Amino acid sequence: MSSPTLAAAPHPPRDNDGVDGARPLLELTGATVRFGADAALDDVSFRMFPGEVHSLMGENGAGKSTLIKAITGALPLDAGTLVLEGRPVRFATPYDAQRAGVSTVYQEIDLLPNLSVAENVLLGREPRAFGLVDHRLMRRRAAAVLADLGLDVDPASTLGTHPVAVQQLVAIARAIATDVKVLVLDEPTSSLDLDEVAELFDVVRRLTARGVAVLFVSHFLDQVYELCDRVTVLRDGRFVGEYLTRELLRIDLVAKMLGREVSELAERQRGAVAEPEAVPLLSARGVTTARGVQGVDVDVAEGEVVGVAGLLGSGRTALARAVTGVARLEAGSVRVDGAGARLDSPRRAIGLGLVYSSENRRTEGIVAELSVLDNITLALQAQRGALRPIPLARRRELAQSWVDALGIRPPDLDRPAGTLSGGNQQKVLLARLLALAPRVLVLDEPTRGIDVGAKVEIQNLVGELADNGLSVVFISAELEEVLRVSDRVVVLRDGRVVGTVESDDVTTGSLLALVARPDEDGG
Repeated sequence: MSSPTLAAAPHPPRDNDGVDGARPLLELTGATVRFGADAALDDVSFRMFPGEVHSLMGENGAGKSTLIKAITGALPLDAGTLVLEGRPVRFATPYDAQRAGVSTVYQEIDLLPNLSVAENVLLGREPRAFGLVDHRLMRRRAAAVLADLGLDVDPASTLGTHPVAVQQLVAIARAIATDVKVLVLDEPTSSLDLDEVAELFDVVRRLTARGVAVLFVSHFLDQVYELCDRVTVLRDGRFVGEYLTRELLRIDLVAKMLGREVSELAERQRGAVAEPEAVPLLSARGVTTARGVQGVDVDVAEGEVVGVAGLLGSGRTALARAVTGVARLEAGSVRVDGAGARLDSPRRAIGLGLVYSSENRRTEGIVAELSVLDNITLALQAQRGALRPIPLARRRELAQSWVDALGIRPPDLDRPAGTLSGGNQQKVLLARLLALAPRVLVLDEPTRGIDVGAKVEIQNLVGELADNGLSVVFISAELEEVLRVSDRVVVLRDGRVVGTVESDDVTTGSLLALVARPDEDGG
């Protein structure tokens, strides 16, 4: 099946209207948003039809987040027009957008876990009687909203007692508790397993059956092609094109996002690693934690990339935190270069050359308000102590060298790190860790929530680091990525190692079978 040409179109095609010939429910025309001299959006047009799921695709920094903020009242337009149901609108705040029927559910769930499900669903809209909150009526109304989405959740239960997937669905229930017309889902599946994703998709289909237009933002191409009717591609803040998903090949979609052919992306050339009989640089035996892993053995040779694969809850993160001093060992031992290592804190692990990059960039990684300079030199200064400050000139020289080496964009040391795209924030975190001159780098979901181009850059960077002698433990929920990056893959299931395979000896399908295969005893 042929696909549209790579050349950018100035505006969305007008010859293919929505379902049953419907006109756009929401339409943005000529949208421009500037930050100083830079245009985050440059004359972008975008439209959504009732009853459709629309995907917004592009590399980090392409303008996706800016466009979402523009249509939800979080950012004003410098130029352009927003039309909702045929009428021009201008939202001064997200609250104005919600009142008009445009709601957003973000990747980081913005709810109150200490309150009940009902209180979260109707937060700010609680029914009252005689000036007091009518809790009984609130629970009934919340139950009706949940039932409308096919969710069997006790509205009186405390939200924080439920898994992330349920909390995500409660966030959607809150968004549609008003008369929602447009629902924006920003990376809603990043922390969900396959069954939970399927449940979320069922909820989305229920909404579109009622005529709601859903904007689904995700970096998982499989999910985009399974769920979405249309896709709009942005690149460098400009409109590339709008396409029917069924008419656009995946390889062409990636090419449009990147502005170059996928064949131009370099593959990692695996170098030689230490012989199996050599003393591993990192050796863990019988690692057991209070929750997560039970009796796990892992070896990592110098210059080797060891992937860790497994479903959510398999113990991947627990293992990473245990071997880097973040979580306490209940049993087992860790040796570095054959010598016993006492890992009772991350500081002690860093002293041994073991560093950890958390899967949660927001709460355990980037300090959004601090500059790129401060974020990169943060750990190095902490290691030296407050009484030995690194001279500013040396800090700038060091940070600039990593900005150049990793291709961090924009290359502005004084810019708040939180304003960078997800891929560039991840590079800043890597720069912070690499500035410590580690021997073993443990990366937990380093490419989660970033675009295809940035993923490939980080994957290739991991290969380059390994080729230069750095040992890497690479954890990812994407099995294809694990195989692409790793020399060997350790497979976890229910907190135990169920297999270790050479990457060249398995396919994504056979690795998935090993990850998901039930235990032989039926457990």
